[in-house]
Amino acid sequence: MYKLLKTEGLAKRGRLETPRGTVETPVFMNVATAAAIKGGLSSDDLDAVGCQVALCNTYHLHLRPGDEVVARLGGLHPFMAYEKPILTDSGGFQVFSLASMRKITDSGVHFSSHIDGRKIFMGPRESMRIQSNLASDIAMAFDECPPATAEPAYIQAAVDRTTRWLDDCIDEMDRLNAGDALNPRQMLFGIVQGGINHDIRAAHAKQLTALDMAGYAIGGLAVGETHAEMYGVLEATVPHLPQNKPTYLMGVGTPENLLEAVARGIDFFDCVLPARNGRHGHVFTSRGRLNLFNARHELDDAPIDAECACSVCAKFSRAYLRHLHKAKEILAMRLCVLHNLFFYNNLMAQMRQALDDGNFAAYKARKLEGFAQGHN
Repeated sequence: MYKLLKTEGLAKRGRLETPRGTVETPVFMNVATAAAIKGGLSSDDLDAVGCQVALCNTYHLHLRPGDEVVARLGGLHPFMAYEKPILTDSGGFQVFSLASMRKITDSGVHFSSHIDGRKIFMGPRESMRIQSNLASDIAMAFDECPPATAEPAYIQAAVDRTTRWLDDCIDEMDRLNAGDALNPRQMLFGIVQGGINHDIRAAHAKQLTALDMAGYAIGGLAVGETHAEMYGVLEATVPHLPQNKPTYLMGVGTPENLLEAVARGIDFFDCVLPARNGRHGHVFTSRGRLNLFNARHELDDAPIDAECACSVCAKFSRAYLRHLHKAKEILAMRLCVLHNLFFYNNLMAQMRQALDDGNFAAYKARKLEGFAQGHN
């Protein structure tokens, strides 16, 4: 159950109770695609960086090791030794990202596995069964993610299919939770689609609101549209979603995106960016990003960010981290991913505090100014 604690403009300060504990929002969900954070992080590390929710990928875990294997081992929580809430995406994004390897039908999607080429089929009921086997706390509805700039007729057809699939998802989850599901209290979030078409987005949001879901996601963004277009979609969509339910912007984004989206009513986020950038020596700071491969860091004995309280900034210099990356040491990835995930989780904690204190607008302006200043 979600409780709205406070608002400032459209920004929300909330609390979601799940079978595995409480989630304070706004929140960033750390992406553990194959039940692990890329970069050598464990569940203990997730606790250390302040992670409240981990996100695992239904499609990838269905292929390897197999959702039935995970179920036989008790579900994702014991499998990855993580006791906090887990959200599983539905596999629907792979409809978009594996465009050359799939065929969409009204009943679901036929894929060729990216691992070994074998044929697989996933529809709304299959996705619910897989996610039930994974025993996540929050399951996502199976959807079709159309290209953001596709023609309106194509986008509308994808939205209509997504809505029909949602009915099947609801029916199948109810059936599973009434049976012998590993987690019979698994929640289901619906996904609003519509590309960058404001009218289609608003209409779809109204349709899904009428279904009284446990939460609502906005999908199909951060796929090539501009930031201004993304913010425009949020402004056209969020007002038509219930304020007393979690609102989740999927796959977003930069620290600037998070601040702007919270100001527009979003309180759940996920993105591969902090871990992916960290693995390549790009780190986030209170003064914008740093590329540790730059030669100017060769003798730089400063921490990544003097304002950061993470364990990496407490011990290691930019020069040392640069050396590790240049030497292709695995430790380089681990330390930079740790820092980036701490940075993201701490940013969300600061936003929650600013909302509690009633000064989110001033906090947002101050942070955006710092990011824009850069490093001298």
